[in-house]
Amino acid sequence: MKLKTHKSTSKRFKLTKTGKIKKRTAGQDHFNSREPSKVTRNKRRDKAITNKKEIKTIKRLMN
Repeated sequence: MKLKTHKSTSKRFKLTKTGKIKKRTAGQDHFNSREPSKVTRNKRRDKAITNKKEIKTIKRLMN
């Protein structure tokens, strides 16, 4: 029997065409004025998940 899609996981992560998983950078809603400009710019980018164990778990939940 197929697992149901874990909705919170599917909203937080995106699967790319090549099979990589991307997520938004945490901590970019407020209190960014105290951060250095370099950090604020880096927060605009999506991050790739590299941990093999996490990738396996996320892909299983996003089925």
